[in-house]
Amino acid sequence: MAHPKRRQSTSRSRKRRTHDSLTAPKVATCPTTGQPHLFHRAHWHEGKLYYKGKVVMEKAEA
Repeated sequence: MAHPKRRQSTSRSRKRRTHDSLTAPKVATCPTTGQPHLFHRAHWHEGKLYYKGKVVMEKAEA
């Protein structure tokens, strides 16, 4: 395998990676609640935490 002769600087590699932030994040809709949320992220709706359309956790009542 080929190996780089010198290590790339952090600023050079970060310049290359900045283009990912130009696109808007993908938004999905929950099949259970119909609420928009980011892909692969849990979201709160009416005191319950949903992930993949299922209730994962409920908010503790004080």
